[in-house]
Amino acid sequence: MGMELEGDMEEYIDTGEIEYDDSDVVAHIRGILLKVAEGKKSEYHDLVGKLNQPGRDPDEVASLVMCLKGLSGAVAFINIVRHETLLQAILGMSMWKYNPDVMDVLVDLIIRLATSSGEFLDSSLDMLVTNFTPPFKIDLDTPRGVVKKEQVLDRVHSALITITELVPLVPMRLVPILLYRMPHTNADEQMMALYAESMLRLECGPIGEFVGSTMLFALVDRLVELDVEIEWDDIEQSESNKGIFHMELEDMDGEDNGYGLAKTIKLAPNLDITNEIARRLAYLKKYSQNLDYLLVLIFQHLKSCAENGRLAKVFPTLLQSFHDTVLNTQKSKFAQFFMFYACSLDPEECGMSFLFMLRDVFLCNTGIQLTRMSSVAYLASYLSRAKFLEGHIIASTLQGLVNWCVEYCQFVGAEEKTLNPEAHRLFYSGCQAIIYVLCFRMREMLDDPDQKSIILGFPLQHIFRDPLDPLKVCLPLVVDEFLRQARAASLITTSENFLYKNLLESDLSKAFGGVERLDMFFPFDPCLLKRSERFIKPIFLHWSDVVLPYDDEEDFEEQLGDEVDDHLSDDDIEDSMNKMSITPKSSLKFSMGGDHKMTPKKMPAKIRPSTSP
Repeated sequence: MGMELEGDMEEYIDTGEIEYDDSDVVAHIRGILLKVAEGKKSEYHDLVGKLNQPGRDPDEVASLVMCLKGLSGAVAFINIVRHETLLQAILGMSMWKYNPDVMDVLVDLIIRLATSSGEFLDSSLDMLVTNFTPPFKIDLDTPRGVVKKEQVLDRVHSALITITELVPLVPMRLVPILLYRMPHTNADEQMMALYAESMLRLECGPIGEFVGSTMLFALVDRLVELDVEIEWDDIEQSESNKGIFHMELEDMDGEDNGYGLAKTIKLAPNLDITNEIARRLAYLKKYSQNLDYLLVLIFQHLKSCAENGRLAKVFPTLLQSFHDTVLNTQKSKFAQFFMFYACSLDPEECGMSFLFMLRDVFLCNTGIQLTRMSSVAYLASYLSRAKFLEGHIIASTLQGLVNWCVEYCQFVGAEEKTLNPEAHRLFYSGCQAIIYVLCFRMREMLDDPDQKSIILGFPLQHIFRDPLDPLKVCLPLVVDEFLRQARAASLITTSENFLYKNLLESDLSKAFGGVERLDMFFPFDPCLLKRSERFIKPIFLHWSDVVLPYDDEEDFEEQLGDEVDDHLSDDDIEDSMNKMSITPKSSLKFSMGGDHKMTPKKMPAKIRPSTSP
């Protein structure tokens, strides 16, 4: 038998009649490897060629299994320089191409390589990480695709765990590889989703203690990177004079424009119709799909963490990641919903931790101004939209904001009390946060005796009559809706007319919002991503769910009397009260009319990623 092993391997395999044991195969492979140093490379090249075979027919599979077994036993004789082509062939193999028999012997070889010598460790880990995703598109919606995915990923993760147990320093070497191999924002959605699944599997697995936090940070970073690729100019905007209260369109028919997006998305008339529109919509589709898929995976992972009692362990990492990455991202649109959903899973602990963080950032006198403004915008939107927050929590948080605004008015000297939006940006941010939350929560808090006593005790008249005059600076439509409710509920009285003809913004609100337009940033507006939205909808307060202090238009007009502006038509009033959402002012950059004239449009309620293959 030994003599036959010294002969041609192909001949040896093809007979299928010769019985052999693994030690004979190992000895034969060892001999081939040693001959390379003597310049005898014929059998070595044959060996490399066998590793490059597709492994589809039974003979190829048998040959491949034998070669990989032999190499596993001869790992100590593999030289990183002399056997470079052999290592390239081994490390370039994709388990997705082979059956379980080949996968098993290949994984065993990789484990032996990784643990035999430090010089093979990084390349072995890289090979396993590369196998998080297939080198080709597979249909994961079929039973065959699901089985293949399980076969590969179970072996890959098992190998990573085994190597980590044998080489304790592996996590330190693994993390840079994981981050480097992470798919880019414009990657195929299947590749993005599969890779993210493996990252989350590592987070909750045996080596999650070492790499889990880094995985979560990296995924949040990728959410933000995808989010910023979707510009508001890419999303069809609403009419600029109806931009806050009527945007939550919940009656979409689900149709799309062939790009997986709402049909109403338009681009500028000066763009090339056949090329630029298709290119931009294709990019928008890809980014929105990847963001949507990634958010759903994170939602599912967080739900699993909550069910398994791990949410309290991972939440501090999520909170820190939000603080470091999301909070200062200018007008993030959807990425922040991972935190909204996490808080809903444990409102008493996680929900309150998030609230306290936002509050404390805003109240920190040494903090960066823009960060504090962003924080109070998040706080206002969170208090307004989170169904899972109890009313007394909202009332007490508002009490803190009101107290801060009162103290600010007292602190500012009389000579500084001029209508200067830029100089008092923080103050106006705080005031707008208060009135925005009251637009959503006023009626329900007034219906509760304990909360009502808190709300009625707010010194709102003191704040609003201060020379800083916040009602003239905050967004007109927010002020308008607040005054409607506050007058109806007898919460405040004012002799001054603040009707703005339903204007979305004013020069004063632009000034306090700055170039960042933080005056218009209420980040937990309805989630427009199709798949993610189904997780958010049950825990999200839509404007259509809000109970208002006034019952109908006739009661409202009676309460306002002569202050109702003749310029407001019935349709305008209904529009402004019926739907509530903050979005940037309509941009004409990507707005197109058939006659090339710019006309106001409505923003689509949802970005609907395509479900086609």
